[in-house]
Amino acid sequence: MILGIDTATSTASVALVENGQLVGEQRDIQPARATAPAGSTPKGNHAEVILPLIQSILKQAETSIDALSGIAVSIGPGSFTGLRIGLATAKGIAYECDLPIVGVSTLHANAARVTQVDGIICSLLDARKSEVYSALFRRHGSQLVRLTNDALTSIDKALNHVREQDGVGGGSLLFIGDGAKAYEKIIVRELGVAATIFSDGDGSVAAQVARLAELRFHVRLSDDIGALRPVYLRPSEAEAKLAKLI
Repeated sequence: MILGIDTATSTASVALVENGQLVGEQRDIQPARATAPAGSTPKGNHAEVILPLIQSILKQAETSIDALSGIAVSIGPGSFTGLRIGLATAKGIAYECDLPIVGVSTLHANAARVTQVDGIICSLLDARKSEVYSALFRRHGSQLVRLTNDALTSIDKALNHVREQDGVGGGSLLFIGDGAKAYEKIIVRELGVAATIFSDGDGSVAAQVARLAELRFHVRLSDDIGALRPVYLRPSEAEAKLAKLI
């Protein structure tokens, strides 16, 4: 049984997956405010809810930490504060319970929430400052293939990357994530009815984090717990200010 944790997106979530099947999931019913500063999470949100969510999902599944086989956590890109909270929580449980840990791209897990439609999937997370975190994938049946690396870019450049993909005109074109919702008008204006915007997908991001990690646990390809780091893509506010001073 794998515990999946996501605090990189605006809605914190946890999930339990066993043999590819979702045992249960819990999401924060009061997700991070859309007006939060770039790269941040409102104080008292993810940090306060993540452990109660884990306790709740274990109680719901009538199981305990001792029954877990591994911990999976989204490692970004996403909220700076959220990433640190999620990774610290996951590492703490892994250390305490001597469990293997796997980090999963937040954009990959977000794209994996599209399960019922074949085509090109544009995973978009709102990065604020008129930018998005973006990556492209292709879904064909049960196979989800990555087409581009995770990137921080403008919505216009993200859409250009979509246009460059072979086969866009012949199949479904799907957008998912809070970035897709935030820039829905631009996406529809630029791509028209060819683009489908998913306001939600199949399960939480945490559920897909656990499912994607489970494949690696089966072949014993867990991450080094000490070396596992968040993927930010953008420098922090402090780093940006320091760069201006140098």
